[in-house]
Amino acid sequence: MPDHRYSDAERAAIYRAIYERRDMRHFLPDPVEPDRLARIIAAAHHAPSVGFMQPWRFIRITRPDLREAIHDLVEQERLQTARALQEREDEFMRIKVEGILECAEILIASLSDRREEHIFGRRTLPEMDLASLSCAIQNMWLAARAEGLGLGWVSMFEPEALKRLLAMPGDSQPFAILCLGHVERFYDEPLLAQEQWASRMELNDCLFENAWNKPCKLTF
Repeated sequence: MPDHRYSDAERAAIYRAIYERRDMRHFLPDPVEPDRLARIIAAAHHAPSVGFMQPWRFIRITRPDLREAIHDLVEQERLQTARALQEREDEFMRIKVEGILECAEILIASLSDRREEHIFGRRTLPEMDLASLSCAIQNMWLAARAEGLGLGWVSMFEPEALKRLLAMPGDSQPFAILCLGHVERFYDEPLLAQEQWASRMELNDCLFENAWNKPCKLTF
C-alpha cells in the first residue's frame, strides 16, 4: 500500500496548528504584513467546496468609520444576547467576545449571491454552501495560527443591518466578522473554557458507530 503521509515533522506542524488554534479576542495594534495576509486569504480560497461552487466572499474592511459602525452593531447584539441569557447575564458581560477595534484586519466572511443556481451538492442539502464557507474559514484559521497570527470569529450581529452597511446583494448573507492580527500570546485553552463559561465535550460523547447514540469502539 502506498504511503502518502507527510514527514513526521510536517505532520507534527499540521496537528500543532489544529490543537493550538484559538478563537482570539485580545490583539496588538501592529499591522499585518501584506504577504502574510495574502497567504492566509489564499488558504481560505483553497478550501474544499461542495460542487466546487466556492460560495465564499470576503470583504476586507479598511475604512475606520466602517469598522466603528460594525463594532456598534456587534455591541447592540452583545447587549441583546446578555439579556437573553438571564441569570448568566452578568457573567457574560465580563467575557470579552470581540476584538474589532483592536485587531489589525477585519474580514467579513459571507455567502455569495445567486447560490440557488448551484444544484450539484445542494439539491437535498442547500446548507452545503454554508459548510463550504465554514471550511474556508477553518483554512484561514489554521493558516493564521501557522503564521503566528490570531483570528477571532465574531457572530454577534444583526445580518440584515450588516448587509445594508456593506451594500450586499439581497440574496447574499454575512456569516462571520473575522478579526485578524498579532497577539501578545495565544490562550493556553479556549477562552470560554479559560473563563469557566463552558468546557469542551468529551470526544466519545460526539462519536457514534452505525446508529445514533451507539458508542464507537475507538479508544482515545
